[in-house]
Amino acid sequence: MSAQETQSKVEKALDEIRPFLISDGGNIKLLSIEENIVKVQLEGACSGCTVNQMTLKNGVEATIKKYAPEIEEVINVA
Repeated sequence: MSAQETQSKVEKALDEIRPFLISDGGNIKLLSIEENIVKVQLEGACSGCTVNQMTLKNGVEATIKKYAPEIEEVINVA
């Protein structure tokens, strides 16, 4: 699978989760995909939220892996 195909799948996953983040006053930005690790930046209310790691693992990472099973991990870069 090409890097472009993987990025496209990750973007689709983020498009699915983004409305939930926006409804809580936040957002998410894709920074990079390197060696099957996705680096994102939580924005707005999500950046300082006390449960952002749970959101990242249970929401964002799970959704990305549903679209792109080759992804191993999602990391928030502050």
